[in-house]
Amino acid sequence: MRIAQDSKDLPGKWYNIIPDLDFDIPLPMGSSGYPLSYHDLEPVASSALIDQELERNIQEVSIPREVAAIYSDWRPTPLYRAEKLEQSLGTPAHIFYKYEGVSPSGGHEMNTAVPQAYYATLDEGVKRLVTATANGEWGISLAIACNYFGIQCKIYMVRSSYDQKVHGRYAMEMLGAEVVPSPSDKTGAGKKILSQDSNSPGSLGIALSEAFEEARSRDDTKFSWGTVMNHVLLHQTVIGLEARLQLRRADAKPDIIISSVGGGSAFGGLIFPFYKERDQEIKMIAVETAAAPSLSNGRYAYDYGDAEGLSPLLKMYTLGHSFVPPGIRAGGLRYHGISPLISALYREKQIEARSYTQRQVIAAATDFARAEGMIPSPECSYAVRAVLDEALDCKQKKKSKNIFFLMDASSNFDLAAFRDFVDEVVEDQPSLDKEVQTALSQLPEVPAH
Repeated sequence: MRIAQDSKDLPGKWYNIIPDLDFDIPLPMGSSGYPLSYHDLEPVASSALIDQELERNIQEVSIPREVAAIYSDWRPTPLYRAEKLEQSLGTPAHIFYKYEGVSPSGGHEMNTAVPQAYYATLDEGVKRLVTATANGEWGISLAIACNYFGIQCKIYMVRSSYDQKVHGRYAMEMLGAEVVPSPSDKTGAGKKILSQDSNSPGSLGIALSEAFEEARSRDDTKFSWGTVMNHVLLHQTVIGLEARLQLRRADAKPDIIISSVGGGSAFGGLIFPFYKERDQEIKMIAVETAAAPSLSNGRYAYDYGDAEGLSPLLKMYTLGHSFVPPGIRAGGLRYHGISPLISALYREKQIEARSYTQRQVIAAATDFARAEGMIPSPECSYAVRAVLDEALDCKQKKKSKNIFFLMDASSNFDLAAFRDFVDEVVEDQPSLDKEVQTALSQLPEVPAH
């Protein structure tokens, strides 16, 4: 059942959670160990984004008129109640989900791609954006946004996804983006990885290193983050801000909020606007893949966001920047770390974490699809697994709760994953504890000042 929506549900401002936190967020650091400054980020980031990244006091940031006009092409996104799923499970729980798959790219990444492309045009001499993508949804979003504002787009795509998710690559190329499989022989970082393993499946961390290196080498190019950073999560709060209004209209205060988490942008965008209501004992669950369980098994420490140490040092839960997650189907979750904001919330025990294997989640996504008629993306399937578990717990305990989750993307490029599951060729990955411990032993030392 679709919940009625209103064009007025589109917010005029993004929400910065930092002023409302009752604990401090550790500052990002440069490689010297000193707090990151505007000057440190200027070679790779647009000036407006640097301001948003470093902002600690302003709670609301106005959405530029040009960005809001583009948002209005698909926002507000719809809210649904999954009544057929409730019936199939026999649960007294009420299940709601916010669907971001109606955006031009089919995913939530458009919420930050548009402002990032817009802000790039405000900096003199910037003609290109370069980025890294896993499955391709982020790359497609940025390619679309760059077209809106007349700038070029180059994308380093994780090689395992480049080979497995060819439709995503084709879409980016059709949209005019230059797409390079990572690791590549185009950068020093890529050549180094290939010299160590010529058959490397790549990782988001490696692709980020290549994109960072290129951004630093050209004055006309800026780097574009798809997740992790504060300004990205800021832009994604349009999701939660809209959802609060829509759930109120449905007279449904959420008891449980669930989202998949890779780098953390979708999860943060969903839960941050509900943060002030946490005294209502809202349970917030970040669901990650067992192949890269940064929150569940990682270490809270300063680490690089990329594989080669070209990015700022971020205080986050990490598996180690040298860790290469296995080539699971949910490529968007193959990342070694989690947003510093999400990490801090977890450190303060204000959110929960849960992990599943890919066979567990694809089975849950299949059950959801057969009940609701909508196929979740492999990434979103992790959230769906947790939703089913919570709904069945309500059934066992005979309690009615409002469960709300984020359907953050369509499944346009991922049907092969479900086909392979039906054909029983999708396997769960073996434990990589040894590899994680090796990567954690290589965490950078941060000097004390």
